[in-house]
Amino acid sequence: MMKETPSKFAVIMYDAFGKIGSDVEGGNVNRPGSLRECLSVEGPGFRGQYCQVFLKQDKVEYFVGVCVPDSCTDSEVQTLVIHEAFQKQQMSLLPSVPSILIPDSTLGIFMTQCHSDSPNIDLSAIVCLSVCCALLALPLIASIFVALIKRKQMREVAPVVGLAQTSNSKQYGTVLTNGSANQNKECSPDLDTTQTKTQNAESKQQSLSKTVVSWLQGFSVQNCSQGLLDTEGSGRSYSSLNGIRILSLFWIISGHTVHFSAWSHLDNEKRWKEMVENNPLYVLTFSGPVYLAVDSFLVLGGLLSAKSLLGTIRRSDNTLSVGLVVNYLFKRFKRIQPLHLFIVCLVISLFSVVPRGVFWFFAEDQVLSCKKYWWSNLLLINNLLTITDICAPWTWYLSIDFQFYATTPLLIFLYRMNKCALVVVSVVLLMLSSVTGALITSFLHLPVHQPTTLAYESYFQYYYNKPYTRYGPYLLGVLAGIYMTTKKEALIKHQWQAVIGWLCSLSVMALLVGLAYVLRDVPPHLSIPHAIYQGIHRSLWALALIWIILACEEGYGGFVDTFLSLSLWAPLSNISFACYLIHPIIIILYNGKQEITMHYTDFNFFYLFLGHLVLSIFIGYVLTVLIEKTYLFQPKR
Repeated sequence: MMKETPSKFAVIMYDAFGKIGSDVEGGNVNRPGSLRECLSVEGPGFRGQYCQVFLKQDKVEYFVGVCVPDSCTDSEVQTLVIHEAFQKQQMSLLPSVPSILIPDSTLGIFMTQCHSDSPNIDLSAIVCLSVCCALLALPLIASIFVALIKRKQMREVAPVVGLAQTSNSKQYGTVLTNGSANQNKECSPDLDTTQTKTQNAESKQQSLSKTVVSWLQGFSVQNCSQGLLDTEGSGRSYSSLNGIRILSLFWIISGHTVHFSAWSHLDNEKRWKEMVENNPLYVLTFSGPVYLAVDSFLVLGGLLSAKSLLGTIRRSDNTLSVGLVVNYLFKRFKRIQPLHLFIVCLVISLFSVVPRGVFWFFAEDQVLSCKKYWWSNLLLINNLLTITDICAPWTWYLSIDFQFYATTPLLIFLYRMNKCALVVVSVVLLMLSSVTGALITSFLHLPVHQPTTLAYESYFQYYYNKPYTRYGPYLLGVLAGIYMTTKKEALIKHQWQAVIGWLCSLSVMALLVGLAYVLRDVPPHLSIPHAIYQGIHRSLWALALIWIILACEEGYGGFVDTFLSLSLWAPLSNISFACYLIHPIIIILYNGKQEITMHYTDFNFFYLFLGHLVLSIFIGYVLTVLIEKTYLFQPKR
């Protein structure tokens, strides 16, 4: 009896199913199948639909991609899979991982999700998409008008120059004409009144026209892009901060490049953990040391906030008033919120418009969270919510930075009132921050670094992004800013002091990085070493960094100061805020649209890091010009 040849569409649908691959021992358990092949299926009266069935076998969780007719619902697919898996195990479309690899071959199905071929666009996505387009269009339209106005002005210059060359020959006639006009004015008061009204109307029209032009120029790309690429920066003062800021940004982008992928779909996740978590050579990707870069940002934020407020007070007759503080905070709010809220809208609109990918989990979570909790970003309190509720979770830094920024006037007030009071309050706050971090780590058995999986929600929920555990570096930055702004003489007076300071600073930094590897395991019980490290390591890192800044400013930085003060860092520093906000979106979009699992090698992810970095810089520059600088509401005068 001849076997019946299956239909072409049936062959393609079966081929699109996820199948067991090699290196299950290394973590290759997900079976994504082929989304694109499944969607290409055209059967008799139906099209292919890609679904993901999430399974649990022993302690291992994974998903399998299946291809079914587009008329099937999620529940129908789950019913079909359960029937095939448990009642027809010999013919199952989703065979379990062999017992030689995973001892328990029993499958548990806990979710089925089918992908729609069309974007998931609702009212909120349409509104956000419209807002994003409008915010981007306004400066572009203003730029076109400014260009047209300048072109018109240049055309009007030529005739005026020509008339100026012949004006000398007509002076006599002009005098006569003016004289006649004056005589006519004396004899015709009604004519004088009419001309005065006409001149007043023309003056008002010109004034209105100038106002409109000034606003257009303020919103234009020509105005907002001025100075962004200036390699001179704002002078030589604090020039080392540019290098520290950009190197910290690179460090964070490197860490996010690896961790966002490790959280979702590495096919050798176990081998990656064994290789990376045990080797200090991976300091640029391991989660403990990487996120010390955030503490570097907090130090810079505190230092510059103190410097800025002291300068504002000095320019205001040396008076710290309530109005000055309100204006100080409002300027900060106005500085960060336009681009911040644009990013929230971009998350909702972009991830709704783009069709789902195989690894779209993270992007989908962001859309749901932002639709529900966008208001927390507006109020800059999203770091106080649970990690599962945070919209654009990387923006927690903006909230905590603003919360800390609001404490700077109080510290400056204490400094101006009584320096001893400032010292006492600072010591108390520093101790509270350290002790709180240590106690939370002890009682919740937290790791000392950000976990490489999303399993340890308590780490994020109670420790990582909370103001009561992260205030130390910012506070030390404020104190450093006060000292460096008001000091009368240099702190370092001898070469030997500089040598000792550098040795201590670099030794502390190396020790903190090294201990992150020594204490990498999650403690099963209360651990004193974990608690002590967690409580003080961020403040110690801040002190070491402050020494570097101080040494560079006082001429003892050597080649470190030369490197950190390179002119290359200045333009990158000008767009660093936008680069920080946009780079996670680029990474999530790239990862989410992958159709197969990613394989970690050092070269693969270094190459991927460079790609994310270049795209972040390019898009960051565009967003800085079109959003950040534009909506500071500073019309060109």
